[in-house]
Amino acid sequence: DKRSERQKEGAKEKMKIRVDQIKKLRVQTGAGIADCRRALQQSGGDLKKAVVWLQKRGLEKAAKKLDRPTGEGLVESYIHATGKIGAMVELSCETDFVAKNEEFKKLAHELAMQVAAQNPKNVAELLKQVYIRDEKMTVDDLIKQAIAKFGENIVIKDFARLEI
Repeated sequence: DKRSERQKEGAKEKMKIRVDQIKKLRVQTGAGIADCRRALQQSGGDLKKAVVWLQKRGLEKAAKKLDRPTGEGLVESYIHATGKIGAMVELSCETDFVAKNEEFKKLAHELAMQVAAQNPKNVAELLKQVYIRDEKMTVDDLIKQAIAKFGENIVIKDFARLEI
């Protein structure tokens, strides 16, 4: 029984994965090439299963980085189209390299929008909220995905919201 399991596992590892499959998964998830290849191998070439595998692996990676210090980052703002609600978020990371990354800036902007839209009382409440762009995930899930993607700890240090 264990031998057949090992054989199945070996067959997954040997499965030929096409470059276009890797590219498609990489565009969809932002994961590295090696991780995409391994995810496709583990999922038998099934793109949906590969995404799930990468998400699980990303959360495991993120958990290992949570204690690392975050001395860099940025402050991002969002002003609603009406001009009557605004929010600022202080988002920290480990290196200036990540802080200057466009994807990191986009994450900070998304968080500022979340604060403007949902008016959380504190960071702990913000992390528990359902993410405004995807009801299947929380803000905490969004942060953990970013940690896995960037390979650094990311922390929402503070935020402010103003409303007229």
